[in-house]
Amino acid sequence: MAVAAAALDRGARVTIIAANIEVEPPVGATVVRVESTAELRSALHRLVVAPDGGPGFDALVMAAAVADFRPSHAADHKLVRGAGLTLDLEPTPDVLGQISRLVHGTDRTGDESYRPVAPAPVLVGFAAETGSLDRAADKLRRKGVDLLVANDVTEPGSGFATETNRVSILAADGSRDDLPMLSKREVADAILDRVAGTLDARDAAAQTGR
Repeated sequence: MAVAAAALDRGARVTIIAANIEVEPPVGATVVRVESTAELRSALHRLVVAPDGGPGFDALVMAAAVADFRPSHAADHKLVRGAGLTLDLEPTPDVLGQISRLVHGTDRTGDESYRPVAPAPVLVGFAAETGSLDRAADKLRRKGVDLLVANDVTEPGSGFATETNRVSILAADGSRDDLPMLSKREVADAILDRVAGTLDARDAAAQTGR
């Protein structure tokens, strides 16, 4: 919500796709409610391409904490209490990875198989880690995003249910910006500064033919 509020203050048109939230969305944002990973995926797919065939948004900031696993089978009746229960789980779809492939026109192997979205929107992912950010660079690469915002949620004052956060912003060009402990609004502005810079570079390259 801090990112949405900061974007609105910069004059952006903001759409928030939200499930369970504890903070009221900022006034001026369009809110799309979802209740499952599948609904989140569908909502994003509807927004990727605009009716005129161009990009449906300039930037996607994917801060949602989507569950990594779901039950393999759902019971259609109440389960009887017994000696125990074995719960089989399966991975949920990688929503951000799917959107990245859709934007870049690539398949699961990385080959370009259909028309990419042009100009390509900036994709920002989040990585809530515990104890170390060592996996963040690989996550950025696997998801095909432009920026990845990583933080250690076990650090006091950094993560959920706090007014502050300490994040590292990794970019697809290999750069990394380790920020100090900041308010969440300051973190939001730092993220949007990087998004704006990436959009400026994208548009400048298009104008010069690079």
